[in-house]
Amino acid sequence: MAHKSDERRHVLSLSGGKDSAALAVYLHDKIPNLEYVFMDTGYELPETYEFLKRMRAILGIQIKVLKPSRDFKTWLELKGGYLPSPFKRWCTDVLKITPYEKYIGNDKIYSYIGIRADEDREGYLSSKDNIIPKYPFIEDGLVYADIENLLEKSGLGFPQYYRWRSRSGCYFCFFQQKIEWINLYKEHPDLFYEAMKFEKVGKEEKRFTWCERESLSELLERMEEITLENSDKTPSKSKDQSGNKLIDIFASQGPRACIVCDL
Repeated sequence: MAHKSDERRHVLSLSGGKDSAALAVYLHDKIPNLEYVFMDTGYELPETYEFLKRMRAILGIQIKVLKPSRDFKTWLELKGGYLPSPFKRWCTDVLKITPYEKYIGNDKIYSYIGIRADEDREGYLSSKDNIIPKYPFIEDGLVYADIENLLEKSGLGFPQYYRWRSRSGCYFCFFQQKIEWINLYKEHPDLFYEAMKFEKVGKEEKRFTWCERESLSELLERMEEITLENSDKTPSKSKDQSGNKLIDIFASQGPRACIVCDL
């Protein structure tokens, strides 16, 4: 932790996910001048916005909402209709990182990141040397069970989307597994159809889809098949036979999302 005499600002970026929320609980009484920010793409899940409201009410904190200078639709046009993907994650840069670094400016800050001690991944590393990352959970040895305990004891609990989805982020996040797309259709059909509108699947156009080699329309035609294939990961089962939680089962079977969106 920083010394009281340190003049750096202390900033925690909230994704709307469990880990950054647990970190907000953990640091709430440790760093009185901690700034809480949320990068709002404008395409978040309703459950995410509801969870942020709960955080404000239960923790009694102010959350600064940051928005990009241009929305996703505008950026998509500038990118020639090329949808972001695990191999070209341009959305994270323009919708999340750029607004965050603009908010920080040239101030010297500690940026608090909710990576746990039982995870093997790196956090967001800024190219700006005035932003110093801090990992309290790693420093203090907190693991998944501790995060769960922090959220439950604080009264926050988990965001409701974890009933059917493994991570936070935009409703059209390309890191979703196909069963999660099906779950989006079941939970928020309006958002599913909005995501469909961004795809290009016509014969005369270059094909851009959220899922590799399959459009959302084609995916929807296979809904029963996909549901059957993933019957062991339905929201009604919170754990598998090994005792792993639903959100961990999902997360273990695909590439990890961008750290800025996922924590």
